[in-house]
Amino acid sequence: MSRGEGVNDEQTSISQPTSITDLQPKMQLEGTVRRIELYGALVDIGLQQDGLIHISQLSEGRVNRVSDVVQVGDRVTVWVTDVDPDRGRIALTMIEPPEVEWRNLAEGQTYVGHVVRIERYGVFVDIGAKRPGLLHTREMGGQFFRHPSELFREGDEVEVRILSLDRRKKRIDLTMEGPTDTAMEEGDREELPTPVELAFRKAQEETRRHKKRRIALEEKRQRAEQEDILTRTLQLHSH
Repeated sequence: MSRGEGVNDEQTSISQPTSITDLQPKMQLEGTVRRIELYGALVDIGLQQDGLIHISQLSEGRVNRVSDVVQVGDRVTVWVTDVDPDRGRIALTMIEPPEVEWRNLAEGQTYVGHVVRIERYGVFVDIGAKRPGLLHTREMGGQFFRHPSELFREGDEVEVRILSLDRRKKRIDLTMEGPTDTAMEEGDREELPTPVELAFRKAQEETRRHKKRRIALEEKRQRAEQEDILTRTLQLHSH
């Protein structure tokens, strides 16, 4: 999957680290569960120090007991989350880290992602972040359709741009529209009228229409009177 501009979070892996100083965050390793504790599992990754998988890092779902997920002797794939060489501590996870970290996401970035879910109101696109982003129907390039399934299938590749981010709710809104003209001054942009302004404009338009109608009727009446006067005048002269 292609990622956004300026993002560089490739997961790293080496065949076999020889020292704790070789470890880096997101490095993928293979190890063997050596011991199980209430708080997690200790994993032999071929170094002098074992790595710790905290119980919260065994699975994305809730884990009640470590033994529900791993047993002593199991071979596991893990990723490094944190390293403290001075204290000899290695933190691991069995949850594959996202390709793109939240801290590196920004509005305006362009990604090539894949459709992972289709709903009536839009499609969800995996751009490599922890959660897929929502491409709402109104952001699909102005195409006419009754349901997003007419345009997309799960697995389809689609180029999108980040429209907005809600870091607190971990929500990503996407668009297929091009970026707005950032050089345009805010005051030059046409703002959408409020409901009150729309009602006022409608009332003004109705007033103008009524006024035009009254003027047209008055002109018609005056023309009729003039024609009547002219007709009677001609009749008098004919006698």
